[in-house]
Amino acid sequence: MKFGLKILIIVVIINFILPNFGLAQETIKAPETLEQAQEFGEEVLRKTKQQLPSILQRTWQEDVLPVWRKMKQIWSRWWDNTIQPWLINIVDKIKVLLGQEIEKRKPYIEQEFEKETEELVEDIGKEIPRAKSLWERFKELLQ
Repeated sequence: MKFGLKILIIVVIINFILPNFGLAQETIKAPETLEQAQEFGEEVLRKTKQQLPSILQRTWQEDVLPVWRKMKQIWSRWWDNTIQPWLINIVDKIKVLLGQEIEKRKPYIEQEFEKETEELVEDIGKEIPRAKSLWERFKELLQ
């Protein structure tokens, strides 16, 4: 109870002190002439051109990149702990099922392969006698 009371007193004191800091700041006076307004605008643009690149770089390095790195780290950890094991399990089950199916069909595949080999040998045997050698083609070109 004492700890909570101390926190409450500190918060009340801070609430009374903080608004007074705004009163201590220097106020910007409105320009009286058009020339003063133009000079003020040019000064703002000059300072912006000078300071904006460093401000953006600092913001990128200190604020943006750490947030994205943390998001990547959280995503990677989530992927590694939940999705990846689930996918590996599914792929392993598919491999087992495909392996069983291949073993069932292996004799049939071997028979078909033998048939295709025999047909290719017969086709090649028929085509080779009809094919002309390179020398014969060269002789025909010369004639």
